[in-house]
Amino acid sequence: MKKVYSWFRTTSNKNKSLSSSSSTNNQINQNKLYGITDDLINHIQSFTLETFKNFNLQDEEQEEGMINNGGGESNVQKDLSDWQEKHALLVLSTVKELSQLRFRLCPRYLKEGQFWRIYFTLVKNYVAKYELHAIRLETLKQIEIENKKDSNTGAYEVEMLEARKPESLEPEDSLV
Repeated sequence: MKKVYSWFRTTSNKNKSLSSSSSTNNQINQNKLYGITDDLINHIQSFTLETFKNFNLQDEEQEEGMINNGGGESNVQKDLSDWQEKHALLVLSTVKELSQLRFRLCPRYLKEGQFWRIYFTLVKNYVAKYELHAIRLETLKQIEIENKKDSNTGAYEVEMLEARKPESLEPEDSLV
């Protein structure tokens, strides 16, 4: 599994080329797809160092542990989903205040993973519907892929059955 901090380091060059090579309309559409709206940007701009420093992450982690493990605490490092990773890259390049906060907080006060857990908790009311939409689209794509596999397998099975047909249509054993 990728670690969040190493992922950001290795994809920073991709992000630079993405932002320089993509058109303005494409960037706007991509921002909307990943939930980066004016409302979200305004909400993020209200964040301060204290917003992150004073966030009670332990309560949040205990709640997640109870949900995921039926009451036990979770010690497993949860990485960001693909959608969250893409959202994080776009929001960092769009909202410079968040980028500056992250630079000042990590790793001095927070680990990278903690920063993003806090961030996504703070913005979940703004981005949840966009992430859910992306999950639905991905599910539809997977269903389509499975349907194509099933139809291809069906054609293969018909070919195999036709190849196994006997040359003669007469039964092998005669009753006479």
